[in-house]
Amino acid sequence: MTSPIANASAAPRLSVIISVKDEADNVLPLIDEIDRALAAEPFELIFVDDGSTDTTLANLRKAAATRPYLRLLVHETSCGKTAGVDTGAHAARGDILLLLDGDGQNNPAYLPEMVRAMDEGGPRVGLVQGERQGRKDTRFKRYQSRLANRIRAGLLNDGSRDTGCGLKAVRRDLHLRLPVFDGQHRFMAALVRREGYETRTVKVVDRERWSGVSKYGFWNRFGVGILDLCGVWWLVQRRRVPHVVERG
Repeated sequence: MTSPIANASAAPRLSVIISVKDEADNVLPLIDEIDRALAAEPFELIFVDDGSTDTTLANLRKAAATRPYLRLLVHETSCGKTAGVDTGAHAARGDILLLLDGDGQNNPAYLPEMVRAMDEGGPRVGLVQGERQGRKDTRFKRYQSRLANRIRAGLLNDGSRDTGCGLKAVRRDLHLRLPVFDGQHRFMAALVRREGYETRTVKVVDRERWSGVSKYGFWNRFGVGILDLCGVWWLVQRRRVPHVVERG
């Protein structure tokens, strides 16, 4: 299938950004799914290879050879998902950033619905967040997520029931104003509201990881997650969004 391609002189409205590390078996089928999902509108696809040690980058180069809209950016050493997305956001040409994970759990078929939700909401909607249905994670991981979401929602009042879902649509100019820190993607709804924007939710069906292993676990999220939550709470409390009126 040939996807709509925005040429170099006409920036696309949509930029799909995927940060990956060691997802060699997942990136090619994921690209095919993205091509089918976004066949109706020009877009660019930006992969940020976050220090992969397998053949992920080689597979992406193979795909890029026949897809002019596919751009590859490389971190020579791994810096994490948030840094990868931030790298892609700064390089993106589209007004709307479409974010998803590279492990196959996020179905790109929901991306057009997320774009529609943003368009219908108007300029005050800064983020459309996926909310996973039928989670495929282990029982313990689902319990972790429920507990974390409950605590986060109680402290931050961010209007989101599932900030851990990788499927997101966010306005690029807004994304570039958000504070950048490891794990930022889990607090994006609160940070977007902090800037005075609204959020919307689209329910999505969760899938199992296609191949490979998750980069996240209980012990590498628990302690820093608490610190991040406290930090974001402080940021939210200290922000005042002015209503500016120009008068001659």
